[in-house]
Amino acid sequence: MKVLSHRGYWTSPAEKNTVQAFKRSFELGFGTETDVRDCGGRLLISHDMPRGDESTFREFAALVDRRDLPMAINIKADGLADAVAREAAAAGLSDWFVFDMSVPDLRAHLKAGNPVFTRMSEVEQDPVWLEQAQGVWLDGFDGTWFNLGTIEALLGRGKRVCVVSSELHGRDPGLLWQMLVPLAPNPALMLCTDLPEIARNRFAADRLSPTT
Repeated sequence: MKVLSHRGYWTSPAEKNTVQAFKRSFELGFGTETDVRDCGGRLLISHDMPRGDESTFREFAALVDRRDLPMAINIKADGLADAVAREAAAAGLSDWFVFDMSVPDLRAHLKAGNPVFTRMSEVEQDPVWLEQAQGVWLDGFDGTWFNLGTIEALLGRGKRVCVVSSELHGRDPGLLWQMLVPLAPNPALMLCTDLPEIARNRFAADRLSPTT
């Protein structure tokens, strides 16, 4: 399982989606999730409405520096498919995908040739364009509605799966992480978390334990 830091590996909320958080994540060997919007013709890293002075997507991609780490690009505005494709190609990103865009915009990203993860949650249990998508962004807003079989079925269809860790929704991640232990050796499984080092250490310890 590959661990992705959520908005970079931040140590205080003010560091989310900052160069400092991204550098820390990459230097420690974690992929990351981040948010992309547009402002004045530029792609910016911003979860909320941008001010205009945020880091650009080009600057973010340069920080990756061709490391083979997964990059989850949360698309926060429609109409960015072609621009994202150009910037990712120019930066030489090797393992990246887009997700969370609107349904019509998802089609535009597929048309642009971007690697797309379709969303699956308790309110979207039949994910759109699953066959065309490279993977699934597996979320649970109000609880862990899915089980190990759900993930195994998706992996069995040749899809990568990125599970949203429970603490991103204000819940303790312990039970979810325990459920994922049997699938942790699978490189097609990812976990997006605010606690990347704790998660990595936890799953490493479980693999070494004679009881698992």
